[in-house]
Amino acid sequence: MEQHQGMTVPPRDPDQVMRLSRLGSFHQSRLSFMRILLRRMESESWRFERPVFDIDAAGTGRAVYTAHGPEHSYSLVAFANDLPADQRSDRVIATAWDATFALFDGVPTTADLDRLEQNVPRQEAGRITESELSLSRANRSVRLWDHVVERLAAGQQPDRTTVEEVGYLMRTTAVYGSGKFGAADRERTAERPEFQPPFQIEMLSVYLTRAFVMDLVEHMALMRAPDTATALDPDLRRRFGIGNSTGLGMAPFLVTHPALLNNWIGAREEALSRIRSLPGASSSEAASLRAFARRAAAHVGEWHSEHPAQIAKLDALGADMQALLAHLESADLCADHPWNRLWLWGENALSLEGQELLASLLLEPYPHLVDGLASCMAADESATWRIDGAMSVARLRELVERIYGWALATDWNDPAAQARVWYVSEEKLEPRLGERSTEPLEPYEQPLCPGRDAARMHADLATTRETTVAGFLMRHPEHRHILRRAQIAARLPYAEIRDNTIDASVLPIDMLRMKLSFFGASHFDPRSDRWVRINMYQHAPFPHELGTRSGDDWAYPFLNGAVS
Repeated sequence: MEQHQGMTVPPRDPDQVMRLSRLGSFHQSRLSFMRILLRRMESESWRFERPVFDIDAAGTGRAVYTAHGPEHSYSLVAFANDLPADQRSDRVIATAWDATFALFDGVPTTADLDRLEQNVPRQEAGRITESELSLSRANRSVRLWDHVVERLAAGQQPDRTTVEEVGYLMRTTAVYGSGKFGAADRERTAERPEFQPPFQIEMLSVYLTRAFVMDLVEHMALMRAPDTATALDPDLRRRFGIGNSTGLGMAPFLVTHPALLNNWIGAREEALSRIRSLPGASSSEAASLRAFARRAAAHVGEWHSEHPAQIAKLDALGADMQALLAHLESADLCADHPWNRLWLWGENALSLEGQELLASLLLEPYPHLVDGLASCMAADESATWRIDGAMSVARLRELVERIYGWALATDWNDPAAQARVWYVSEEKLEPRLGERSTEPLEPYEQPLCPGRDAARMHADLATTRETTVAGFLMRHPEHRHILRRAQIAARLPYAEIRDNTIDASVLPIDMLRMKLSFFGASHFDPRSDRWVRINMYQHAPFPHELGTRSGDDWAYPFLNGAVS
C-alpha cells in the first residue's frame, strides 16, 4: 500500500479480528488487567503488610495480606488446609481444597476472621457478605510442592528445570466476584479508581494469593527443618506464578457481555492502529522492540502443552519467532512507517499465533500511546440495552447482512452447523455444552448462538409487512434478543464473535483463551477442547518488591541476568 507522512492505519476489520481461530491466538499485552493493576500499584506507591500468619507445621491455619491504596485498603484472608490426596480435585464439584480465600474490603477484625473461617473454606456451601469482594480456592501442584519443600528444608534451591516444567505451586480452580455467594456487587466498588478497569478485584486477589503461596511453602520448609532450611532465591522465586484451571463456565461471558467485549478488543485494536500509523521510530524504540522480541522468543521456548492442537500451534509459533528475529536483524525499523511495514510482513509470514504475539509486542515500546486506553475498557452495559423501536426494518435488514453475513452464508439445515447445545447444569448452575443429536437438551438451550438466531430473524425480516422494529417485534417477540444484539453491534464493531458457536468443530478453548489473554495469562495448556490450564503473574515482582522492580515490565523473562 502507498505510504505517506499523514497515513492513518484504521483498526482492523471485525470480520478479520472476531473469528474464533484468531481470538484463540491472543496473547497478554500492555492492556492486560494484571499489568494495569501492577502499574497502578507501583505508580501510587501502594503499601503491603502481613498482619496475620497463623500457620502450623502441617500447613494449616489462616493468614491476612493487606494492600493499602491511596484511599482504600484490601485484605486477602487465606485459610490453609492439610488436604488428603484423595480429596484433591480441580473440578467444580470438589468440596475441599488446599487453600481458600476471600478478598475483604478493608482490614478485618478478629471477629471478621472467625466469621470467614466458618464460611470461606466451604466455598459454595458457605456464605459471605458485602464486606467481601471475591471468593476463591486453590490446590497444590503436589509434585512440585513436595520437591520445593524438600529442597528448601535441606538448605538447597529447587531444580530450575523442574520449576520451569510446571511454573506454579498452586493453581486456582475458581475466583468468584460480583455478587457470587453474597459477595459485594460490582456497583459497590465500580466508582473507585483502582477498580474501574475490568476484573481488578479478581486480579488483586490472585496477586496476593501468589504472595501467600510462596510464603507458605517457605514456612513449611522452615517448620520441617529449622536448622537447615533456606528461602527461595529471589530470581527463582519470581519464576513461580499462580496456575489456574478454567473450564466452560467462562466461555458464555463473551457472548453475554457484548459491550464489554467490544471495549476490550477495541482498546487493543486502537492501540495497534496508533502504532502502525507512526511515520517513524527512534533508534531506542527500535531497540526496545528487538529486545522484547528476543525475550518473547525465550518465553515461547518455556511454553509446553500436551494437547495436540496446541502442540501444533506452538511448533508454528516457535518457527514464527525465529523468522521474526531474523527479519528484525535486517529490517529498517526507524523510517517509512516501520511498524506498519512490519505488520504487513507478519500477516504474510506468520501464523495466527505469531501475528497476535507481534500485535502484543508492537505495543511494548509505546506506553504513552497505549496505557491510557485502559480507562476505556470498562462498559456501562445498561446504556446499550435499550432497543430502538423506531428503526426501520430496511435498516435492520442492512445491519444484519453486514454484521452477520457469515451466518447468512451458513447452511443451518446441515446437522453439523447446529451440532452443539449450550445449557446450564441444574446441579452446579454452570454452563455446559451438549450434543444436539444425542441429548434431549433443546428445551434448555441458552441463546448463545447469535449467528443462527440472526439468520432466523433475517428470514422473517424478508417477509414481514411491518416497517419499523417495534412493529416487527410485536409480531416476532422471539427475535428480541438477537435484534438487540444487532443494534449493539451496529454501534460497537467488536461486540460480536463472527463465528458459529454451536458448530460441530467449535473449540470453546478459543473463547477461554481470548478472555484469559486480557487477564494477562500466559502458557495456555488446553487439556481438552473445553478447559485449559494457564499461568498468572509468572515473573512479576512480589508486593515487597514493587518500587524496586518494575510493576510494568515483567511479562517476558529477562535475558542474561538483565533486570528492569
